[in-house]
Amino acid sequence: MTAESLHASATDLLETWSPPTSSDQSIRQAMLAFLGSAPRGCLREHAPGHITASAMVFSHDEREVLLTLHPRVGLWIQLGGHCEETDDTVLGAALREAVEESGIDDLTIEPGLYGIQAHPITCSLGVPTRHLDLVFKIKAPKAAVPVRSSESTDLRWWPVDALPADTDLLLH
Repeated sequence: MTAESLHASATDLLETWSPPTSSDQSIRQAMLAFLGSAPRGCLREHAPGHITASAMVFSHDEREVLLTLHPRVGLWIQLGGHCEETDDTVLGAALREAVEESGIDDLTIEPGLYGIQAHPITCSLGVPTRHLDLVFKIKAPKAAVPVRSSESTDLRWWPVDALPADTDLLLH
């Protein structure tokens, strides 16, 4: 439950992940270099950028994905957010964020990385920064009904073959 355990988990996830594309490999190397120079780089206090924990929440049959209309970003995006010092691992942070933002308690998370993304953003720090997203695949139980949190303008299931046009989701 420290910045060190979050950092170690992020480093391990990236070192053991096999990127599917050369661009993912490039981002992976950049994230590892970032972590090598930023011991507290998993926490939002690191203003130049920080690791974030994202969750691609799929329905039980993987035909739909749960997206949030983010109030600050103005786009339909995956669930997730900042790691907290109370999180042991980035994987744990992703699951915590998914439960908080979906209102669904019985989510199941796969242990390895689903993908990675990097986004310029002005987050809760109030200054331009970069989110370095570690994305995890999560499955919801059958008949799961999401409940919108205060962190979302809207929350809904989208068919994986009919996603909103203004999103850059990772779907394999």
